[in-house]
Amino acid sequence: MSPADLRAKAAHALDAVRRGRTLRDAIEPGAPSLVTELAYGACRRYFSIRSEVDARLARPMRKADQDVYALLMIGAYQLRHTAIPDHAAVSETVAAAAALRKPWARALLNAVLRRIAKTRVKHTADQARHDHPQWLIDAFQAAHPQACPELFDINNSRAPMALRVNTARVDPHRYRGQLDTAGLPHRPGMTTDSVILEQPVPASELPGYQRGWIAVQDEGAQLAAALLNPRPATAVLDACAAPGGKAFHLLQRDPSLVLTALDRDKTRLVHLNRESRRLGHSFRRVIAGDATGTAWWDGTPFDAILLDVPCSGTGTLRRHPDIKVNRRPEGLARTVERQRALLAGVWPTLSCGGTLLYCTCSILPAENQDVVTEFLEQTPDAVVRPIRTNWGQAAGPGRLLLPRKGGPDGFFFALISKAGTP
Repeated sequence: MSPADLRAKAAHALDAVRRGRTLRDAIEPGAPSLVTELAYGACRRYFSIRSEVDARLARPMRKADQDVYALLMIGAYQLRHTAIPDHAAVSETVAAAAALRKPWARALLNAVLRRIAKTRVKHTADQARHDHPQWLIDAFQAAHPQACPELFDINNSRAPMALRVNTARVDPHRYRGQLDTAGLPHRPGMTTDSVILEQPVPASELPGYQRGWIAVQDEGAQLAAALLNPRPATAVLDACAAPGGKAFHLLQRDPSLVLTALDRDKTRLVHLNRESRRLGHSFRRVIAGDATGTAWWDGTPFDAILLDVPCSGTGTLRRHPDIKVNRRPEGLARTVERQRALLAGVWPTLSCGGTLLYCTCSILPAENQDVVTEFLEQTPDAVVRPIRTNWGQAAGPGRLLLPRKGGPDGFFFALISKAGTP
């Protein structure tokens, strides 16, 4: 694939994100690293590079030519945020017009990108200065005024690569030695099982990956298993299980758990089953079903439930910068409704005296403390349990971890017990 073709591929991915798809779906599996770098980078810096492009266009691009517009943004990203020489960034991006089958766009691409290379635009709008959509800027400033504007800078940085050592197969100290031998600098994470790589590498190239020695999992996500901490040999439900990271960690800590994995996405469950074989963990059952109802349930109550609900992902913008481009504020209300339905849906399956861990990778109160507080007010037998720890900050009935530079993603956790005698 030529350098021009790589840029065209990145432009196609960016154009797909602008139309509502995710980067994960828009980028073909096994795509060259440059395609990933350009597509992810253009989403990460979407609003500032859009400002750069728009300032040099005499008129908005036609709807039929949004792929050319995306290619302009790929070119602008190269000029502003990569070490690619300006002449190469311009010439290869111009040449990519052929891959779009729009040779007429060569002159436009050349003129606009050369203007960007020669002069800079002073960004005055909040969106361009912070590289976030206005609705997220407003939401973060309202919820976390003390954390802004540093929070925007953190979200625009690259996420560290965190690993969870599978202690069922290898000792963490021994594995860190394997990383030393492989010449991969690293440091400890928030948990005894976590390791943070100083530079990311493809997971398949890590020592022991094929033998199930490690899993790629953010260190914040690794807090969930210890928070739920089910008793040995008890029945546990992971109600939104795929892709399985938190469930695997629970089984890693205690293989005696009788764990049921439930998810409505059959495709994601295929990945979960594949990972369970690689890591050597066994579930009692893996069920394709919707946790907002109980049609999937055999009537046997669970002693503990992990409810990691679908959310806006606003704590993971470093890993998923496409969220800033393809999400809309009106979608948040629908997400919150599903979170409420999931919490109400799984509650009947929890035994009296059992514990539920509600968690999200969002940092928005509407998805976190507001959902849990409303549930507690409406559910007489639901009792919040305090989370006593030295990380994060109190957030209503739960605890919030904001993303940190070089550290964990943003997460919210709340522990809820069901009153009564088992």
